[in-house]
Amino acid sequence: MTPAAKRPDAGAEDDRPGAEAWVPAAADLDALRSAAPGCRGCELYRDATQVVFSAGGAGARLMLVGEQPGDREDLEGEPFVGPAGRLLDRALDAAGIPRGDAYLTNAVKHFRFELRGKRRIHAKPAVGHVLACRPWLEAEFDVVRPRVVVCLGATAARAVVGSAVRIGEVRGRVLEEDRAGRPLPAPTVVTEHPSAVLRLRERPVREAAFARLVDDLAAAAEVAEGGSAR
Repeated sequence: MTPAAKRPDAGAEDDRPGAEAWVPAAADLDALRSAAPGCRGCELYRDATQVVFSAGGAGARLMLVGEQPGDREDLEGEPFVGPAGRLLDRALDAAGIPRGDAYLTNAVKHFRFELRGKRRIHAKPAVGHVLACRPWLEAEFDVVRPRVVVCLGATAARAVVGSAVRIGEVRGRVLEEDRAGRPLPAPTVVTEHPSAVLRLRERPVREAAFARLVDDLAAAAEVAEGGSAR
């Protein structure tokens, strides 16, 4: 039985030295992607198939930050290629955002899961995982220099803002500072993760949630063009 199968909070804090030692200094995007597979900043690398770093290029107007790779992403090595990624593609298209304008990454770069039989079930990353992986995200901010950051879900928001965030309280706003008054890497919009939309079973409710996601993405794109959120 692997550590991931034993309990959802597997992994002692001693196993999370943080990624800083593995993040190359003054690196470009190619160098970051090349270095990421060697990261041992937390214990999640032990059970994941591979690191899943990012998709998109430096200079993208929007940086979309998710929670972590899912099962499909872990197998393919690319972010947002599973069901949530397909829904995100639809939302970007509906918001009029070319995929090339978006840089896609996650707060945590390895898949955290629980084993149920032969199935790997998503397990939410702990705060310690988010903190351990934060140096990669900081390096991505420095290289990509997005005009706007979009946090997809509460875990992503915590990674970017640095503290717990309630989506309902900040949705529709453009965040410029964290709670301590320190400037964020870029104006930041918080919205639901596409997987949360997929989990809604009633079609009218799911369609309304999808429409809100599209609106949030469109608002972020407007800010990136020099406008203001709705």
